Amino acid sequence: MNSQMLAVMRRRGELLERIAAQRGQLAEAATPWKAPLALVDQGLVALRFLRARPALVTGIVVLLVIRRRGIVGLVRSGWLAWKGYRYFTALSAKLSSRN
Repeated sequence: MNSQMLAVMRRRGELLERIAAQRGQLAEAATPWKAPLALVDQGLVALRFLRARPALVTGIVVLLVIRRRGIVGLVRSGWLAWKGYRYFTALSAKLSSRN
């Protein structure tokens, strides 16, 4: 039993050394990816923040539209969006009534 236990302990030591070497190789291979993945992670955090605050996003978009097109452009865009919404809801109602 002692010789079997000694063999198991040796094998365990060899495997642990192999694991440590592979862990080092993986760390070296992953080094170039650290900065891009950190940037992607920050982007996801920002996206989750904005997704949780739709009123903030709407306000920012409105301010950008007003700044770029003025009030008239904002009214025109709103009118076109309303007409598009009415058109697509009527179209979807027609299509669903056919089925």
